[in-house]
Amino acid sequence: MDLSDYYGRRILERRVGQVPAGVQTLPTIEIGTNTIRCCRCNHITPKMKAALPENEYYCPHCINLGRVSTLTRFYHVPEPNQFKINYPVLTWNGKLSALQQRASEKVCRGMTAHLHQLLWAVTGAGKTEMMFAGIAAAIERGERIGIASPRVDVCLELFPRLKAAFANCDIALLHGRQELPYHYAQVTVCTTHQLLKFYHAFDNLIIDEVDAFPYAANDALLYATRQSLKENGGCLYLTATPGDVLLREVKRQRLTVSYLPLRYHGHLLPQIIVRLMFEWRKYLKKDCLPPAVIRQLQRSLESHHRFLLFIPHVADLKSIELAIRHVFAGKQFATVHANDPERLLKVQKMRDGEYDFLITTSILERGVTFPAIDVYVLGADDPVFSSSALVQIAGRAGRAKSRPDGTVIFWVNSNSHRVKQAVRQVNYLNKKGQKLKNELSFV
Repeated sequence: MDLSDYYGRRILERRVGQVPAGVQTLPTIEIGTNTIRCCRCNHITPKMKAALPENEYYCPHCINLGRVSTLTRFYHVPEPNQFKINYPVLTWNGKLSALQQRASEKVCRGMTAHLHQLLWAVTGAGKTEMMFAGIAAAIERGERIGIASPRVDVCLELFPRLKAAFANCDIALLHGRQELPYHYAQVTVCTTHQLLKFYHAFDNLIIDEVDAFPYAANDALLYATRQSLKENGGCLYLTATPGDVLLREVKRQRLTVSYLPLRYHGHLLPQIIVRLMFEWRKYLKKDCLPPAVIRQLQRSLESHHRFLLFIPHVADLKSIELAIRHVFAGKQFATVHANDPERLLKVQKMRDGEYDFLITTSILERGVTFPAIDVYVLGADDPVFSSSALVQIAGRAGRAKSRPDGTVIFWVNSNSHRVKQAVRQVNYLNKKGQKLKNELSFV
């Protein structure tokens, strides 16, 4: 066995045999009078629902990561920080804007002091690049760093950028579809579910897209975050749309906060245009789309602008695909959703310019960047779209310096509080951004 596989981790093993030298065992289940508590995900379950034969128990909540039960134990080796540091640590040669530099320095100071902090930056502000200085300093201190996101897509986009920025540092990638075996590395990029396997591992942990499903309001993942940190570890939360929980923590001064209301290229967020589109589903029954929708999509393509068309449900994809193929027969496109086995391949093809557009569910609301695109949402008033999701969706447009003012249109069947909230939030951030631009013009 390789001891490094257990550094800062809790690995399930059967409760039989001799424990290898240097390995600690940790409990898996705490048994109460009427309930049991899982030591991995912290869920409390009635004994009747968790019972196994012969007075043994298991946790049904995190079983997809391997069954935690009283028949098993965790193998653990305390994190030794055994890293060889190769120079130069930071191989990224890019340049931050003055605003990015200011936020980067604050983040770096917070990571050095192992603070719990929030970076609230608009979509497309360059949050990844603003982490680099803090990560580089942590690597030089010999610390172990975790960078986690709720979405696989975000991890897959972050990983090559970090590999390029820290070319001399070993970086591991962990997610549920990963085919490569785990290896011990100074920097680990992973989905937030993978944090459930770590224990007192990270000196500094960065949670990207902290407001995204399934991390937001998920008690097990919040518990995993705390457990994966060392007792004096620091945590940096990154988001463009902080939820009520984070904002309460800021108000209670448990989190320090940095703001960046402008994108890296200094432009405001594209305005959201809301248009009424009554009974658009009636068109789908005839494998058609409303003429106004078709005309708008044609405008994008005639202007040589690729686009994303978001729709509420997977069940809508087939009808919309048929309707669009009738009109755009010569165009290259695909549909994509969360359970699509070719999802990652299709996203990569869009990145590579092989598609003129993608028709997608909310799975691409964040963590993917396609330059100079337009963004359309058909049925933006559907309950499946939260206000924060709509802000993130709108933020897919205008990310390129060459075209910072992409078109964003939400088609709705009726007025929606969530749509209004999204519009208000974008307007609020743009107001703050414009004020900042005006202040900078006098500096």
